[in-house]
Amino acid sequence: MEIGGIISAIVIGIVIGVLGRLVVPGRQRIGILWTILVGIVAALIGSAIAAGFGVADTDGVDWAEWLIQIGLAAVGVAALDRSKAGR
Repeated sequence: MEIGGIISAIVIGIVIGVLGRLVVPGRQRIGILWTILVGIVAALIGSAIAAGFGVADTDGVDWAEWLIQIGLAAVGVAALDRSKAGR
């Protein structure tokens, strides 16, 4: 992965993490860095899942890939929030 790919993964991860956090109702007790990390992981895993289903590279905006990534980020944010609440 080149430096441009790493930077774009971070930027997309920020966007995906924030959108995933907005989908989860209520207040989350995790910081912005955790949100960004969850977003980056969700973006990478979501891209792999979308590629597996054959919806990663379409003409125009890849809405299916975005929805998969945002859904994964929402699940990740909720899971991390629940693990922090138990402590």
